[in-house]
Amino acid sequence: MIISSLEDEARHDAQALIHKIEQEGQITAERKGREILISTIQRMASEVNAEVTVASVNLPNDEMKGRIIGREGRNIRTLETLTGVDIIIDDTPEAVVVSCFDPVRKEIARRSLERLISDGRIHPTRIEEVVQKVTQEISQYIFEEGEKVLFDLGIHHMKPEGIRGIGRLVFRTSYGQNVLAHSKEVAVFAGMIAAEVGADTEIARRAGLLHDVGKGIESDGDSNHVELGVELAKRTGEDERVINAIASHHGDVPHSCVESVIVQIADALSASRPGARRETLDNYIKRLENLEKIAEDFDGVDKAYAIQAGRELRIMVDHEKVSDNEAREIAREIAKRIEAELRYPGRIKVTMIRETRIVEYAR
Repeated sequence: MIISSLEDEARHDAQALIHKIEQEGQITAERKGREILISTIQRMASEVNAEVTVASVNLPNDEMKGRIIGREGRNIRTLETLTGVDIIIDDTPEAVVVSCFDPVRKEIARRSLERLISDGRIHPTRIEEVVQKVTQEISQYIFEEGEKVLFDLGIHHMKPEGIRGIGRLVFRTSYGQNVLAHSKEVAVFAGMIAAEVGADTEIARRAGLLHDVGKGIESDGDSNHVELGVELAKRTGEDERVINAIASHHGDVPHSCVESVIVQIADALSASRPGARRETLDNYIKRLENLEKIAEDFDGVDKAYAIQAGRELRIMVDHEKVSDNEAREIAREIAKRIEAELRYPGRIKVTMIRETRIVEYAR
C-alpha cells in the first residue's frame, strides 16, 4: 500500500512537472516568435499607399468620340483588334472607357489612345504604328521594372522569362495593393525572418519575390496563379525550395522546407498590415455593421462594438442573463458565425465583457 501510494504521488508530481515545462516552452516559443515578427515589421516601414488601375481616358471634347469611332467604326475596330480590349463609348461627357481583364493590354490601349488623341491623326494605319510602338515601350518597361526589383533585393542569375514575369506584376493589383510592391515587400520580410531563424536568406528572398509571379502570366487554360507560378519556376530552373514556397503559400501543398513556411508568414504580414489593402468605404462600413449585427443576434448580448478597423469585436453582456461559462460559450459561437458568414483579411479578435456593478447610496 505504501509503495502504491508513493508511486501514485510520484506519477502525479511528474505529470505536474511535465505540464509546467510544456507551458513554459510554449510561452517562450510564442514570445520569441512574436519578437522576430515585430522586429521584422518595425524594420519594414514602407510607404502605405493604394494604387488604382485607371481604365478611362479623358477627351478634350465630345467631338473626339466620333473621330475615335471613325467612318463606319473602322478606327475603333482597328484599335480593339490590335490591343485585344473593349473600348466603351457612351454618354459619359469627355471620356471613353477601356475594358480588359489583362492589365498589360489595358495599359497598351490606354497609352495608345492618349497618344492618338494628343496627335490628332486617327486612322487605321496611324493606329497600327502607335500600338506597335507603345507595345515595344511597355515590353521594355516591364523588363526594366523586373530588373530594378531584382537589383534592389540583391537577387542574381534569373532568366529573362522570370524577369518579365516579375515586371508584369507592376500592372496588377490585388484588393487595391500593387502586386509587384507586395511581392517585393514579401521578399524583404522573408529575408529578415530567415536571417532571424537561421534559414537561407537568399532562397527566402527569391521565393518571396516569386510567390505571386503567376498573377502576371497570361493563360488560356483554367490554371490558377499558383500553378502558373510553379510552371514558370520549373521552366526557369529555380531551386526546389523556391518551387515549394510558390506551391504552398496558400496551403494547397505541404511545406517541404522552413523557407516555404517563412514565405507564407511574410505573405500574410504584407497583406494584412494596416493600409496595405484598400476597401471601398461602403464595403468597410457594411463589414463593421455585419460584425456588430452577428453579436447582437445572440440572447443576453447588451451592446457590441467593432473597433480597431474591424480587427476586434468588443461585446458587453447582461450579467443577470449570462453567467461566466455562458459568456465563454457565446464568444465561441460568435467567432464561429463570423468565420462562416463573413470574408475578411487576417483575423478578428472577439472580446467578451461581463461585469457585475452594485451601486448603493448611504443616506
